[in-house]
Amino acid sequence: MPTNGIVIAIDGPASSGKGTVAKNVARTLGYAYIDTGAMYRSVALLAIEQGLAFSNAESISSLATHMDFRFHWNGNELRVEVRMRGEEWNDVTTALRAEEVGRGASDVATIPGVRAALLGLQRNLAAEGGVVMDGRDIGSVVLPDADLKVFLDANLVARAKRRHQELVQRGEMVAYDTVLEEISSRDAQDTQRHAAPLAHAEDAMYLDTTHMSAQMAAERLVTIARKLALELT
Repeated sequence: MPTNGIVIAIDGPASSGKGTVAKNVARTLGYAYIDTGAMYRSVALLAIEQGLAFSNAESISSLATHMDFRFHWNGNELRVEVRMRGEEWNDVTTALRAEEVGRGASDVATIPGVRAALLGLQRNLAAEGGVVMDGRDIGSVVLPDADLKVFLDANLVARAKRRHQELVQRGEMVAYDTVLEEISSRDAQDTQRHAAPLAHAEDAMYLDTTHMSAQMAAERLVTIARKLALELT
């Protein structure tokens, strides 16, 4: 076990609650939290800002190879900062929440060059341990040797309701049926893409959160993580 604690990999489909759960687990354990979804969103954001079409795989891959990321807590909020190497850090936390950026993240995540560029960064961030990382392929591809792997899931309707509620609370008036269709489309794209598709690693714990709050799920994982950390000490 790394000296700073165990490595926890959490995967799952869109709006399964993995981000909220992963953050709560990291805060409770005093671990670093690496939001890989934010990394892909950041690539999509910069592509949009530079006027690059998501079909321009070569240019977007080149963009990803020159990016750096850092994450830090501001109270209970995770702030995400990005920079092109040699330039100033830019806080993109709010900009990453845009629906256009979210859709773009699924597009750029299908580009092998982007995934290869971010893979090394993600592994380096987890190398010292004491980290929680979530995404679509963390346990299966990014961190196959993680100490604890979890696949967080929920049925489509529950995930669409969560996402719709989140958007409404942010003041975005969007129809529930639209959200349902978008999540269904993202599921198909994430599971069918050739580059590291969403998959349940064989040795990952499966946790269905359809009828479970994020707090309940996080508490269960914290208990498991603490027990495992003691066993590995």
